[in-house]
Amino acid sequence: MARKKVALRRIPNDTARRTTFRNRHNGLVKKASELATLCNVKACVIVYGEGEVQPEVWPSVAEVVPILHRYKAMPDIAQCKKTMTQEGLLRQRMDKLREQIQKARHENHKRHTASLVHNAMLGRLPGLEGLAVEEVTNVGWMVQMNLKSLGERIANLQALAALGARAQPAPSLTYEQQVPHQETWIDMVRAPLFHNQ
Repeated sequence: MARKKVALRRIPNDTARRTTFRNRHNGLVKKASELATLCNVKACVIVYGEGEVQPEVWPSVAEVVPILHRYKAMPDIAQCKKTMTQEGLLRQRMDKLREQIQKARHENHKRHTASLVHNAMLGRLPGLEGLAVEEVTNVGWMVQMNLKSLGERIANLQALAALGARAQPAPSLTYEQQVPHQETWIDMVRAPLFHNQ
């Protein structure tokens, strides 16, 4: 069974907080140890416990001091390059959530437009009446994209058929040349409105 997500706020119960601190501290040390061993890197952990004057250090003070000196000797830009504050972490999460929301809105928009196109093809929206200008524009754009895609598919199938027959291919017609008198989508939309007037 999956562990439930823990709310990121101070644990009010002292005993539970100390137990959580100890467990999380041990987990952090274990991860740092694995990182140092598996990747052959220098790593250290410094944790100030609640109410403690001296920090808890891993692996030892003698090993941590050279790592800290090396870090402090780096230029400020290099030190801050991958440093993450809590504010930065929250901002990063917010940006990711905004991106997900934007993506979901885009998908919903596409589905809505596809639904309108489908209903128009079934005759449920004669003349696209009752739609907002933006919806009509989106329907027109999607119809044009679909026609373009169909035209490309027809051209590809004709090319494959010509190769398969090993005959001299006849001049390939584009979709527009095959249907020379087809009205544009805007003509189709306007036509019923003009007939009604």
